[in-house]
Parts: sequence; structure tokens; C-alpha cells
Amino acid sequence: MRKLFFWKLRQREIKLGERTVLMGVLNVTPDSFSDGGKFVDPDRAFARALELEELGADIVDIGAESTRPGSARISAAEEIRRLIPVLKRLKGQLSVPISVDTYKAEVAERALELGVEIINDPSGLTFEPQLARVVSNHDAGLVLNHMRGRPETWSKLAPIPDPMGTIARDLDAAISRARRVGIDRTRMVLDPGLGFGKRKEQNALILGSLGALAPLEMPILVGPSRKQFLAHATADETRFATAAAVTAAILNGAHIVRVHDVKEMRAAADVADEILRQRPER
Repeated sequence: MRKLFFWKLRQREIKLGERTVLMGVLNVTPDSFSDGGKFVDPDRAFARALELEELGADIVDIGAESTRPGSARISAAEEIRRLIPVLKRLKGQLSVPISVDTYKAEVAERALELGVEIINDPSGLTFEPQLARVVSNHDAGLVLNHMRGRPETWSKLAPIPDPMGTIARDLDAAISRARRVGIDRTRMVLDPGLGFGKRKEQNALILGSLGALAPLEMPILVGPSRKQFLAHATADETRFATAAAVTAAILNGAHIVRVHDVKEMRAAADVADEILRQRPER
């Protein structure tokens, strides 16, 4: 079985390890790689968040800036303009916690003031280290994602010579940055960052080698959903490929999976969880 953790958020604690936790994706961006533009309208985004919870999401993760390969950065003001109307509508409307996907301290501050409980930093505190202070001040949960380079430069990066060693060292450094401002380890989750500056074949290696992160003694989140390394000719085929990646992640130790297709991935995760439960003790 996976090691059990208790992830402390602002208003609750989530038990990780007995059952895979699903983080449902809600992009309020015009340019995300799979669903850009679908939920830019705050009313549609609000309805989608409620739907994600109804479909089985344990966390709703809202992003207002795309980090697809080749994407350009936007200002904090623009990110806030996209995000805040949705958060205002959602305040007090969900029974599951809301996460916001941002690396900007200013955006995180506004989001946390509106009841958000988790900040999912795609940069692992490398873009704006002051984000950690904001998270600490609000006693929020923090996801530290491994990113290599920046989205606008990913296509030019060479393969990582030692992917898992590099990811483990970089995430350990991110933990240290968070700890220096007083964020307790019980508030953090690690994400190896599938697709975030890694070559296609290296993403498969990461999925099969999540055990290399075990020495960090932290819960693991993996986000394979609809990533380019899983892309097929049709949406259905890509969804099946995502289910395979989700299953592999869980069997290799992931506590949380970040997905777009919550209902379908809940079915895949339930099977993977049962396989884990039936594994003989080693």
C-alpha cells in the first residue's frame, strides 16, 4: 500500500493513501491546450466546478494562465481578472476544497482571501519565491510542481540526463524554500511535473519511477491528463491513454491524480486502488 499522509489545509485535513484523491481541472483560460475557451465565462466556469464535484472530484483545481508548451506569461492583473469572478461565485458553494494553479504571489493572495485552500505552484517556488510567504500566512496547502525551464523554451531543451535524480533534488530544494518561511511539511504535496520541460519518452520513465521520490517522505500528485505525450488521433483514444497513465501513476505510488475527465478517471482509479489493496505485503 501507499504510505498514508494527512494533508493539512486551511479548514480541513485530507487523508491520502487509502483511496486515490481526484483533483478535477477547471481552466478559465482562452488558450489551454485541451479546453481553452470553454469556461472563460464565469457562469459556465461556476457550473463546471459544481459538475466536477458531482462527478466525483475531491478537489477542484482552477487555472487562469495556460502553461501549455510555447505559451507566453500573462500579468497578475489579467490572471486576477479571469479568476476572481469565478471564485466569488464559488465561495461557499462547494463542499470540496478549491485549489488555484498559480505561481504569482499577488494572485495567490487574492485567491486565498476568497476561500481557496490550496495553491498549486507550477514552478515549485522558482518563479516567485515570495509566494511561499503568502501560503504560510494563510495556512494553506501547497503543491510543489517540478518545472524545467519555462513553457516558452521547452521545445529547445535537451533531454534530462538523470530525470528522477534531477526531479528529486529540485523538489527537495523546493521543500527547503517552503520550510524556510514556516510552511510545515504536512501542508505540502509534490508533483514531478509530467510534460513540464521533459521529453516525451521521459514522461513514461517518470510514471514508472515514482518510487524514486519516496525518500522525500511526501505525498505525490501526478497530472497526466490529456498531456501531449499521450495525445492520439481522437479525444476518446486520448482519454483511454490518460486512463492508462493514471493507473500506472497510482500503482507506482501517486496519492492524487489531476484530471479533466473525472467520472472516467474515477473508474480507472477505483480499479487501481483495488489492485493496490490486494497486493501482498512485501
